[in-house]
Amino acid sequence: MPKKLILLVEDNRDDEELTLMAFERSGLEYEIDVVRDGAEVLDYLFLTGKYSDRHPKQQPTLVLLDLNLPKVSGLEVIRRLRADAKTRSLPVVVLTTSNEQEDMINSYELGCNSYVRKPVNFTDFLVASRQLGLYWLHLNEFPPCKSYRE
Repeated sequence: MPKKLILLVEDNRDDEELTLMAFERSGLEYEIDVVRDGAEVLDYLFLTGKYSDRHPKQQPTLVLLDLNLPKVSGLEVIRRLRADAKTRSLPVVVLTTSNEQEDMINSYELGCNSYVRKPVNFTDFLVASRQLGLYWLHLNEFPPCKSYRE
């Protein structure tokens, strides 16, 4: 069985490195692709732009989405993913430093599956990453993605 794929959407290189390091230490089996802005994640998921040659069956199992992104905001990314039948059921976990209650409310109203504030302490971040991975990659049952069936 192929490894599950996580799509990390993170524009901050330090946060990207921290996230990759934390998931690497989790001991879980997965692959991670990284995109760095809202426009790029949409190209990746909708197979446009530089991702037009990406195979449609290689969709991620999980999207870890920062909210404060250049070009297209994380909230707008959620809106567009939920508006399209092919990505509507794709699990999206907002992983952000934002402690704005309005960001959390808007994220859930637009259809995110979970909202996680990035722990500041690296040890806490390791624990949170492992728990995220265990739940979303091993315990959670996913409906088949529509693009897989076409």
